[in-house]
Amino acid sequence: MNLYRSARAVAGASGEHAIDWRAATEAAKASTDRGSVSLDPGEREGYADDVRDARDGVGDVAGFTFELPNTIEIQNRHHWIDANVETFERVMSPIESHTGVFPGVARTINTGTMGVLLAFLGRNVLGQYDPLLLADTPTKDHALYFVRPNILNAAEMLDVEYDRFRRWIAYHEVTHAAEFAAAPWLSTHLEDRMEDGIDTLAEGSFDRDAFRDLDAAMTVVEGYAELLMDHAFDDEYEDLRRKLDARRQGRGPLQQLFRRLLGLGLKRRQYERGKAFFEHVAAARGLEAAGAVWKHPDNLPTHDELDAPGVWLQRVDP
Repeated sequence: MNLYRSARAVAGASGEHAIDWRAATEAAKASTDRGSVSLDPGEREGYADDVRDARDGVGDVAGFTFELPNTIEIQNRHHWIDANVETFERVMSPIESHTGVFPGVARTINTGTMGVLLAFLGRNVLGQYDPLLLADTPTKDHALYFVRPNILNAAEMLDVEYDRFRRWIAYHEVTHAAEFAAAPWLSTHLEDRMEDGIDTLAEGSFDRDAFRDLDAAMTVVEGYAELLMDHAFDDEYEDLRRKLDARRQGRGPLQQLFRRLLGLGLKRRQYERGKAFFEHVAAARGLEAAGAVWKHPDNLPTHDELDAPGVWLQRVDP
């Protein structure tokens, strides 16, 4: 890591926008050890087996077959930053025209903040299914990433077997691939809610309904993935989840602040709330009924229905 080079990149932020993304990327990389992607013998085959087995197992449980993304990468931390900075730039673009009274100062602060957040995520993300939301090319293929240095580090910190932990991550990310394959409309639905909310933020207001709809949709995405994981993963994993949750809770104050800023605590709530919804539906009508959420956007539970699955069952009658 080179903190001096990171600070220098931020100090040199320039351009016409609120964030100098080139400088933010350079700063994030300079403050983040890239980690190694030099794979041990058989490790690449292990990743491939995990992903293939996850596709077959999740497909059997969900009741449909689906294709994996063409892009499946084993990354280091710098690879992950490069792969995601364009997404951050697309999401933030409506807000970037609002630089404030002192655009040079605001640009430096914004660039530094984004550099720190990218670095934090780059050091902590384990795996990612990337639906490439808001991509300029709608036909561009989705992607699946595994950040090997972070998976290795987390397995060591949690004192769990690396191969088993890696396989658990693969199953979780493949469940998301299944969801987007089952619902071709899902990417557009999420993009529309994101754009509505971000556009109003850029105008200085807050579209509560847009963000509630987005939160509800993401809760469904995370909750259904948890349901599939419970039935598809071919090993016990409660100890993995328990240890990972304990590690998150044990982070220092600065790390906890970053997690709040990035909405990672919200994501945990989405997991739990969504899983409770789908467990109720599956217990009442079976797994196939739970998958009815992907048949049409109108089948998504509303924000209120997530806490009243019986109301959703009565409305949709899957």
